[in-house]
Amino acid sequence: MRKKYNPYMLPPWLRTFRGVCKQFILPFTIFQAVRTVLLPTTFDVLLLAVFAILALAFYLEWI
Repeated sequence: MRKKYNPYMLPPWLRTFRGVCKQFILPFTIFQAVRTVLLPTTFDVLLLAVFAILALAFYLEWI
């Protein structure tokens, strides 16, 4: 049986890094969305998809 995810079991440096990523992912996603709308390239669309998935994962607390 799989153990439940508990963020307090992580090392302190990893919890800090996770908090920093959680704080910055939304502005990066918005900036990338604006950039993709103005100048769409394949790389921009893929990067926006990665940022959107990460933002969703942080929002739903999968990470």
